[in-house]
Amino acid sequence: MVRSLVDLLSQHAAHHPDRTAYRYLATGDHDGETQEISYGRLAERSRAVAAWLQERGLAGTRAMLLYPPGLDFICGYLGCLAAGVVAVPGVPPQGRAQNHRALTRMKRLIADADAKVILGGREVITALSGLAEHLPELADITCIATEDIPDEMAGSWREPELDADSVAFLQYTSGSTSAPRGVMVTHGNLLDNERVITERMGHTPDVIAEHGHEMFVSWLPVYHDMGLIGPVLNTVYLGVTATLFSPLHFLQRPERWLTAISHYRPHTSGGPNFAYELCLKHATPALLDGLDLSSWQVAFNGAEPVRAATLRRFTDTFAPAGFRREALYPCYGLAEATLMVTGSTVHTPPTLLQAPETGPHAGQSDAAAVSCGRPGPEVTVAIADPERHEELPEGRTGEIWVRSASVAKGYWRNALATRETFRGTLADHDGRFLRTGDLGFLSDGELFVTGRLKDLIVIDGRNHYPQDLELTAEMAHPALRPGCTAAFSVDGNDGGESGSGEWGGGESGGGEQAVVIAEIAPDSAAEAEKIIDVVRSGIGEAHGLSVRDVVLVQPGTIPKTSSGKIQRRASRAAYLGGTLAVIPEPAVS
Repeated sequence: MVRSLVDLLSQHAAHHPDRTAYRYLATGDHDGETQEISYGRLAERSRAVAAWLQERGLAGTRAMLLYPPGLDFICGYLGCLAAGVVAVPGVPPQGRAQNHRALTRMKRLIADADAKVILGGREVITALSGLAEHLPELADITCIATEDIPDEMAGSWREPELDADSVAFLQYTSGSTSAPRGVMVTHGNLLDNERVITERMGHTPDVIAEHGHEMFVSWLPVYHDMGLIGPVLNTVYLGVTATLFSPLHFLQRPERWLTAISHYRPHTSGGPNFAYELCLKHATPALLDGLDLSSWQVAFNGAEPVRAATLRRFTDTFAPAGFRREALYPCYGLAEATLMVTGSTVHTPPTLLQAPETGPHAGQSDAAAVSCGRPGPEVTVAIADPERHEELPEGRTGEIWVRSASVAKGYWRNALATRETFRGTLADHDGRFLRTGDLGFLSDGELFVTGRLKDLIVIDGRNHYPQDLELTAEMAHPALRPGCTAAFSVDGNDGGESGSGEWGGGESGGGEQAVVIAEIAPDSAAEAEKIIDVVRSGIGEAHGLSVRDVVLVQPGTIPKTSSGKIQRRASRAAYLGGTLAVIPEPAVS
């Protein structure tokens, strides 16, 4: 009986020790330096790390994982699981721009998780020794560069006493609407969600054989659930091969993602909607001529709103390179459900619901609602009235509630939040539900996500979803960067700083009023006044809403989570605090 991913790793190492488990593109290029690790070697290194932890009596404690992108993280993570140590993936401080934010998050996670040991790469561990004044907590924590743990230690590894309810790791939420919380993901949760991913994405034995075990290419950060639970852990669950590279290398040159897919020909690869937009910006004729994307069967798209326009443009642009519309795979998940909840049907185009004829986007195909697919096997999704805790009929929008064996144990050391989030009950349903805090509706059994409950904008008694306002703004003028707009409300009596230094002609007085912040390219600054007018009138016409302010800001400055979600609350705080990176007004000659 398989109790954990540790058991599956042992099986793969025994049956095909020489098969490549992971390859890492050190430069992000398939023709650059490549590092590989076989299943036999992966099992050996994981057991060595596990034995080191066991010898120090750390079973049951928390280990912070601070690695740069690469294969060492996987050895450290699986080593924790093999030792019965609770892994806590984190982001190491790197570069001046990231240092303060990474340090703040790291301090918070170390304290909240009560970490007893830090595992990391040699450079990270060396760097930590110089941060004593910023991190006095390190004085009581053992730090080890796992590449310094000798292979010979693997021989003293002992199988841990694990069951389905044993906590495997703490997945800290990205904090789009609240401070990060440690989700307690058990070994049973992991196995169940890997089962769901395998079924929904069509990772059958026949498909694996057809692809020569080449199943994934991924640049996604491994400290985030989409990158970890999907490409990394589904690989070891199935005993297949994944090609990985750094998120930074993807951001520097997005075409690296597509050339890696073309070269290694995997079945599955994906990312948030913004990743597809980045690829579109770099889709030169020369790139298209050199690509073959015909092997790509599952192009998953999740973690942020999936845009119909992005799906259409990506298909149209990359069809000459063999990409098929049927490969598009919108999906929905969250850390509290380990990861995957719903996903599209393989080899079937995504379901789109056209905007109602009387709605704000009537007749606009690019404003269609995109289905995130159907629940995985043995996963129940219900739409509930968040106040009355009553199930709503199909087509009605409410809070998305989830029940499955993938739903995590709760939040680490937070009984109140656990009770509020993980203990929902509905009449005519057995068991407890996870209250996701997301809004959506079901149509013909498919889930359509409309926004976050906490982000809902209520003005004059009418509900407005920020995603709808953001989409309208982005469709109003091409200068707005796709997926880089934030809409929120402010009290009419609050101050704020707009691009023009005033409220910009919106309503004054009390009550909630809408604000839109949008990133544009600096070379569009000369048109700022026109863009603001177009966005304002577009929202007014589509939603019957007078916008208090439209603020145009520098590219890359709207706050986002590690998975690319817009942080509307942080955007609102920056707006009210006057700290937005506003596009400067053009100089008057």
